[in-house]
Amino acid sequence: MDPISNENLKNHKRKVKKMQSSRNTLQPLLPLKSAEIANGDNTYTSFPYHTLNEGAIYEGYGNLVDWILNKQTVCIDGYSGVFWSEIRETLKTELEKRGLSVNFIETHDFLKSESEIKRLTEEFMGEKDSVWGKKATINLSDFYNIADLKQVKINNGSEVNIVMGTGAALFNTDGSLIYLDVPKNEIQYRMRASAISNLGFNSADTAFDMYKRFFFVDWVVLNKHKREIFNRIDLIVDTQWANELTWMTAIDWKNGLRQLSNSFIRARPWFEKGAWGGQWMKEKLGLNPAEINYAWSFELITPENGILFEHNGNLLETAFDSLMIANEVDLLGKHAGTMGEDFPIRFNFLDTFKGGNLSIQCHPTVNYIQENFGETLTQDETYYILDNEENALVYLGFQEEINPAEFKEALISSQKLNTQIEITDYVQALVAKKHDLFLIPNGTIHSAGVNNLVLEISATPYLFTFKMYDWVRLDLNGKPRPINIEHAFNNLNFERKGKKVTKELISKQQSIDKGKGWEVIHLPTHEDHFYDIHRLEFEHDITVNTGNTCHVLMLVEGDAVEVVSENRSRKVYQYAETFIIPAAAKSYTLTNKGKEKAKVVKAFLK
Repeated sequence: MDPISNENLKNHKRKVKKMQSSRNTLQPLLPLKSAEIANGDNTYTSFPYHTLNEGAIYEGYGNLVDWILNKQTVCIDGYSGVFWSEIRETLKTELEKRGLSVNFIETHDFLKSESEIKRLTEEFMGEKDSVWGKKATINLSDFYNIADLKQVKINNGSEVNIVMGTGAALFNTDGSLIYLDVPKNEIQYRMRASAISNLGFNSADTAFDMYKRFFFVDWVVLNKHKREIFNRIDLIVDTQWANELTWMTAIDWKNGLRQLSNSFIRARPWFEKGAWGGQWMKEKLGLNPAEINYAWSFELITPENGILFEHNGNLLETAFDSLMIANEVDLLGKHAGTMGEDFPIRFNFLDTFKGGNLSIQCHPTVNYIQENFGETLTQDETYYILDNEENALVYLGFQEEINPAEFKEALISSQKLNTQIEITDYVQALVAKKHDLFLIPNGTIHSAGVNNLVLEISATPYLFTFKMYDWVRLDLNGKPRPINIEHAFNNLNFERKGKKVTKELISKQQSIDKGKGWEVIHLPTHEDHFYDIHRLEFEHDITVNTGNTCHVLMLVEGDAVEVVSENRSRKVYQYAETFIIPAAAKSYTLTNKGKEKAKVVKAFLK
């Protein structure tokens, strides 16, 4: 092997330094190799991977360039957050090592001006200081001077021609299509480090404004583009590492997605700190102890989750979105026509152990979220109490004698004067017990109190929370958190009060089926919820039919369960791990791997 040149050594050090400063987070980067992941017995893992039955995952730029060598023209398209310039330079170096001339055509040269893109997207960005915008209805092609782009002569006589950048597939070319992806959590870590910018922008903005633009514009537009080019993709590439990448052929990638859609799936979870965050996840799930707290887990919030494939020790992460594009019918069964490519159910943790109360809040009605934010579904949710301390509270519904005008005046005064109010003068505080289920249909005032570990089972939308009272505290940056009193009062249901709350908003659990050593408990949801919940309790095992619908499950008591599907696929899941059984699996058997009775929560569409 030739010794590395001084110039190449400098370039390598520059890349490493950039990557070290390009992730603003204490969360670990996905290991490149599966052998680096600790997967012990009875151990929750943040990096669950699915081993491919067939196909391959390749590692490194060298292997990728070897594949490109057989192509005269290649389009390299991809998602926002990719480090395009570093990848371009590495490809160029690899090709020149082989003595090949290369012509790069870069899509950013054909973008409209930043001022034009601001005007194009302004209507979707909402009010300046609001966290909400409206889901974009434009296309990726609207960001480009498309006439100029389509007239470009791609072959200039070089041995290899590469059209590169977001939107590369918009060019008029029959060349092979490579798609570069990067996980949504990594996009946000890079965003917070000001290492990337939004689509069509030359520099980073504040993390607040960048995330808002990603959520309502960039990701919407790019997901639509990915759907349109999905069947043209020849290779999928994971670009989340500093100087490495992994890739698969589209055939193997889609076969892997099909394999998952007929057995079971666990998305890769990730975690966030917050003003009210607690210590339960840090202690129980083995997360980085250096983090100040953990408020949320993205156990299954599919617009921002990925799925890990493994083969021969190599790992590749692909967006959950891709699974829905490829196999929504296998996944959702009889509900695919209604839900389409939107996965409907969300599981996440809210951790207030040794932390604080969540804000007093509500979520929008269906009409309100559709008219104001462009969403299809609203945030109808439930709080399942996975664990808590004695006398922990859930705030839910109004007191019987609630006076809406008086309540609003108190909230406004608290916000203006930065003074506390006695919230239980207006809102009920209910003692929560382990395995209780609290029902929170849209428009319901609610909050989780200190010393709860809440499994939030909900419809998928997750950004639309109207905060009315936040206990007069600051966020982790020392700034007040946004309060949304007007939005909230446009949606609050003041009929959910008094005895009606305990009658209608606490699930009345009942046994609906049982056999030797097993029982099915029904936890009825509210009539506004489009999903229902069962708890499967069993000493040894239990077999369940999917009924041509998707099941989302979590072991909420016990050490571990083994899942065996009808096609004989099998996997062991630990306590507090979320997993999906697609409709196409038809049936599955859960076997208790612990000494005590296992309890598994199952959510499914009605």
